[in-house]
Amino acid sequence: MTVEQFNIGGSPFVGIYCAANEDIVLVPWALDKDTVSRIEEALKARAIRLALGGSTLLGAYVSMNSKGMVMTNLADRDDYRALKKDFNIVMTPDGLNAAGNNVLCSDKAALVHPGFSTKMVAKISDALGVEVQKGTLGNVRTVGSAGIAVNTGVMVHPKATEEELAQLRDLFKVNVQIGTANYGNAMVGAAVVANTKGAIAGSLSTGIELGRIEDALGFLD
Repeated sequence: MTVEQFNIGGSPFVGIYCAANEDIVLVPWALDKDTVSRIEEALKARAIRLALGGSTLLGAYVSMNSKGMVMTNLADRDDYRALKKDFNIVMTPDGLNAAGNNVLCSDKAALVHPGFSTKMVAKISDALGVEVQKGTLGNVRTVGSAGIAVNTGVMVHPKATEEELAQLRDLFKVNVQIGTANYGNAMVGAAVVANTKGAIAGSLSTGIELGRIEDALGFLD
């Protein structure tokens, strides 16, 4: 398994535009066919094209695992219907509606923005079928954009504290490492899309960064 380099819409911040689990990857509706095919091949996942609430920022607005999905309340009825048949879905509240930025999850656990209410944390737990805790990464509250999690590993903001890393290890029960992408960018969740079968990272990512991603996510085991 390797990490493939991509731009989407001319941007190396691929994690803003796409979201993936083990079986599917959400991609912007207008993305060209060749790029969609390359993403499907890299992640070994079926692409679903969406224009979520008219936006291309699917990765910023959706966080999902194999059981469920946390989705922005900006999604319209057609978006909801297109996904509801395959997922347990919970909609995020106003003020924290960029679900992809605010939720870091895998099939093992989820870490969420500390501003979520206790009631919303319970709803997210029900939808994803995992334990959910509030937290930060490098004192960044938008944990979904500051980390990337798959079932075999987690990579997060390089300034994550020892306490934050310990929380992640205890919660996700996998290897947790710090790292960057896109030539030193700390917001790795905005620059990487992954599952246990592969990953895509922004085109500015260096060879050292790509190797760190592979190691952190368990691709080298």
